Amino acid sequence: MAELTVRAAVLGVLMAVVMGAANAYLGLKAGMTIAATYTTAVVGMAVLKAFKGTLLEENAARTVGSIGGNVATGAIFTLPAFFIASVWNPFFSIKNYIISTIILIVAAILGIMFVTILRRVLVEDAELPFPESLAAAEIHKSGQAGVQNSRFLFIGMGIGAFISALVEFKFIAGAWQRVVSMTKGSLLLRAPGMNPAYFGVGYIIGPKLGAINFSGGVLAWGLLTPIIAYLLHRDDPGAVENWTAELTFIWKNYVRYIAIGGMLVGAFYTLFKMRTSLLNGITRSFSYVKLSGAGGQTILRTDKDISIRWSLPAIGLITIIMMFIFRYFAGSFLPAAVASVVMLILGFMFAAVSGYLVGIIGVSNNPTSGLTVSVLIVVTFLMLAMGLRGEAAVAAVLGVAAFTCTSVSVAGEMMQDLKAGHILGCTPWKMQMGDIFGVVGAALAMFFILSLLHLGDIKRVVGAELDRMESNQIASVEYKGTNPDLAGKTFTLDEIRGFAPERQNDILGTQAGFGGEKLPAPQASLMAVVGRGIVEGKAELILIVVGMFMEIAFILMQVKSPMLIAVGMYLPIDTSFAIFVGGMMKGLLENILQKRSAGADAKEKINNMGVLLASGLIAGEALLGLLFAGLAFREIDIPAVFASPSYLLSLVFIAILGLVLIGLPLRNARKEKA
Repeated sequence: MAELTVRAAVLGVLMAVVMGAANAYLGLKAGMTIAATYTTAVVGMAVLKAFKGTLLEENAARTVGSIGGNVATGAIFTLPAFFIASVWNPFFSIKNYIISTIILIVAAILGIMFVTILRRVLVEDAELPFPESLAAAEIHKSGQAGVQNSRFLFIGMGIGAFISALVEFKFIAGAWQRVVSMTKGSLLLRAPGMNPAYFGVGYIIGPKLGAINFSGGVLAWGLLTPIIAYLLHRDDPGAVENWTAELTFIWKNYVRYIAIGGMLVGAFYTLFKMRTSLLNGITRSFSYVKLSGAGGQTILRTDKDISIRWSLPAIGLITIIMMFIFRYFAGSFLPAAVASVVMLILGFMFAAVSGYLVGIIGVSNNPTSGLTVSVLIVVTFLMLAMGLRGEAAVAAVLGVAAFTCTSVSVAGEMMQDLKAGHILGCTPWKMQMGDIFGVVGAALAMFFILSLLHLGDIKRVVGAELDRMESNQIASVEYKGTNPDLAGKTFTLDEIRGFAPERQNDILGTQAGFGGEKLPAPQASLMAVVGRGIVEGKAELILIVVGMFMEIAFILMQVKSPMLIAVGMYLPIDTSFAIFVGGMMKGLLENILQKRSAGADAKEKINNMGVLLASGLIAGEALLGLLFAGLAFREIDIPAVFASPSYLLSLVFIAILGLVLIGLPLRNARKEKA
C-alpha cells in the first residue's frame, strides 16, 4: 500500500507551514498551542480522498503536517525572547534568520533522532493510552467511509475568519473596558476579547481548566492590580489623570513579575509530580538502546525505525553543530562545549519524559515550557560559574532554551504520531523521514512568520499613535526609554517616521510587537526575564519571590493546576475571559448530554464534531490574522465601518458562536440517529 508518496509529502509540508503559522499566531497571543493532529488528519483525509489516496498516505500527510505546529511551539516559546531581552534588536535580519532556522531544523531533527531510540518502548507500552493518537486514528478510520466530518472543520474556519474580519473592519468591537472608581481606588473591568480562537481554545480545554485559567486573571485584575494602585495613590487618587493607563502599567510592571515567579515554581512542581514517570522513561529508553543494537533479528515493516547506525551518528553531528552555534552566542569554546553536553543529556531525558507524558495526557497538555525553563536555569548558572557575563551569557542561555524547547516539543508530537501510525499499521521509519521533511519546511518559513506578526503589530500600533499625536498637534517626543544612546534626546514626528519600526516603538513607548498587548508571548517573556535577570541581577526579584510563595500557597491548598493560574495572571484578562467563556460553552454541552442520558458513543461523536468546529475557529482566525498582519506590514489601511463599534453586537456574535458550538453537533447527531 502506498505510504510516503510525493503527493503525501508535499501536502504534509504545506500543512506543516500553515499549522506552524496558526500555532505561532495563537501561541504568541494566548500563550497556548493546540495539537495540530486533528486538523491535519481531516484536511489530509479530504484532499487525498479526492485523489483516491490510501489510508497510509493520509496518515503520512497528517504526520508531516502536524509536526509544523510543534516547530512553532519551539519558535514562539524562545525566539521572541531574543528581542524581549534586547539581544536581537531589530529582530529581523538575514543573520538572525539563518541562525534561527538552523536552530529549529537541527533541534527538531535531534528530537526525531531521540524518538527513533525511544519509540518501541513507549509506543508498545500497553499502560500508555495515547488519547490524542487514538482520536487521530479514529478520524482516519471513519474517513474510509466518507469525508463528511471535514465540513465541520471548514465551517469553523469560515466562522472564525468572518468574525475576525468584522472586528478588523470595526463592524463589531474587539474589546470593552470601563474604570469603576471607589473613593480612593479604582477597578478596571474588561469583557471577553472578541477573538474566535480564544473561544475555540476554551472549548477544547473544557470548563474546569478554562475556569482555573480565568481565576488567574481575576486574581491579577480583581485583587493585585487594584490593591497595588490603591497603596501607591491612596493619599492623592485625584492626581491620576488616566486610571486605565495607570492600572495597565501596574499590571505590566508589577503583577506580571509576580506571575513569572508563580510560573517558575509551577514548572518545578510539574517536574516533581512526574518524577516517577521521568525515571521510568529514562530506564526504558536505555533498555531499548540495547534491544535495537541486537543483531540477527527479523524486524517487521511496522517495527522498523531509522536505524540506530544512522541516528547515533546524526546525534553526534548535531552535537557538533550545536557547539558551533553556542560558540557564536557565548563567544568562547568552553562554555559552548559544556552547554552542548548539558543540553544533549537533558534533551534526551526530557524527550523521554515528553513522549511518556504524551502517552498519558496528549500533546495539548505536555508541559514543554516547564521543561525548557528548567534547562534554562541550569545552563544559566553554569554560564555564570564559568565566568560568562553580559549579552553573551544571555544569548547563550536563550540559544540553549531554543534548542531544548524545539527538540522536546517535536519529540512529543512525533511519539504521538507514531502511536497513531502503529494503530493503523504504518511504517515507523517512513513517518520519521516524513517528519524531517515537515520540520525543514516549517522551520524555513517560521522566522518570516514571526517577523511578519511582530513588525505588523508594531507598524499598526505606531501608525495609530503617530496619527493621534498629529491630530492633537504634538510636534515632538522626548525619549524616556532605557537605550543610553537615545537618553535625553527629542525627536520630531517626521524624524520618527523615518526610523525603523522597532526604533519607532522604542521612542514612542508603545510597547507593541513581542511582549506587547497583542503579542504578549508569555513563555518567551518568561525565558527572557529569567535568563537576563539571573545573569545581570536586575530582575524584580522581590516580586518574583512573592510570586513563588504565592504558587507554593496554591500547591499547599492542593489547587488542581497552580501553573495555569500563574499563566492566567500573566495573560490579558480579556484573553483568559474569552477562554473561560469558551470552556463554559463546552460545559453547557456536557450538561445537556448528561440530562439526555446520551451514550458513550454519542458523546464521543458530538465531542469530536465540537473539537473540529473549535479547531476551525482557531485556524480561521489565525490565517486571517496573518493576512491582516501582512496588510499592516505593507502599510495598507483597513477601512472602518464604525469609528467606535458597539460591544453589544459582539455579545450577539458570542451567542451565535455558542449556538454553533453547542447546537450544530447536537443537531447533526440527531440526524445521524434518525
